[in-house]
Amino acid sequence: MTDYRFCPRCATPLTQRADPEHEGGRIRQSCPDPACGYVHWDNPLPVVAAIVEYEGKILLARNAAWPEGMFALITGFLENGETPEEGIAREVREETSLHAESVELIGVYEFIRKNELIIAYHVKANGTIALSPELLEYRLVEPASLRPWRAGTGQALGEWMRRRGLPFEFVERPGQ
Repeated sequence: MTDYRFCPRCATPLTQRADPEHEGGRIRQSCPDPACGYVHWDNPLPVVAAIVEYEGKILLARNAAWPEGMFALITGFLENGETPEEGIAREVREETSLHAESVELIGVYEFIRKNELIIAYHVKANGTIALSPELLEYRLVEPASLRPWRAGTGQALGEWMRRRGLPFEFVERPGQ
């Protein structure tokens, strides 16, 4: 649960409450002021992820905040008013300058540790790779050489590989 100390509507200190009748007993932070009634639901955020296929290889990128050697899929948050398909095409374009030729849903995966719900796609892309400042470097990897990780987007990568008959083993974290 994200800890907020004050109500974003009225600035009253928040309290924790559980409502077994309406919320299954889940503990929620809420505003005790009956005139306000704010409840912090702390629902998972939708994140889009792309297995970007470029010239027959899969593009993995390293975020500027990650340690050297750690590479992963292209991901991002949905913007207001866009579909997940539009969102992943935008993220691929923003982060790599590539244009999505096709966008195919792989599946939806929980990432509980980060309170996210990942909507993963296989994106065939074309153009010239130019990374955003958010990314430091990229690798183009043969699909059979991919090594999916056990959580989050790694589950989608494993599913994508399984559907293509590619053997794989999960590793503990991206880039290993």
